[in-house]
Amino acid sequence: MELLGLFYYWVFAIVLMIGFYAVIAKRNLIKKLIGLSIFQAAVFLLYITMGKVEGGTAPIFQDGVTLYSNPLPQVLILTAIVVGISTTALGLGIVVRIKEEYGSIEEDEIQQRDRQ
Repeated sequence: MELLGLFYYWVFAIVLMIGFYAVIAKRNLIKKLIGLSIFQAAVFLLYITMGKVEGGTAPIFQDGVTLYSNPLPQVLILTAIVVGISTTALGLGIVVRIKEEYGSIEEDEIQQRDRQ
């Protein structure tokens, strides 16, 4: 039963490893960027689940409410989402430029062409 209580952490670990695998193992630059986005989503999930307090409510002062959830993780994640989108857009722009220069987005072909 205790393993079920750690469900979100298991999901975090699995999604994180899927993203990490894609970044490390894939040779296609677009697939690497998708893996990086999956990796970021796992980190977002971790922060959001850490901010939830069981039985807590939104941090708005009301009569009779004494337990509040921490809003800071959600605020940080909003910023991280904007940074993640910007990073992905920049990465896609670089991939487009690499495709124009090398004619491929496969890592092996780019390295082979560089050696020539």
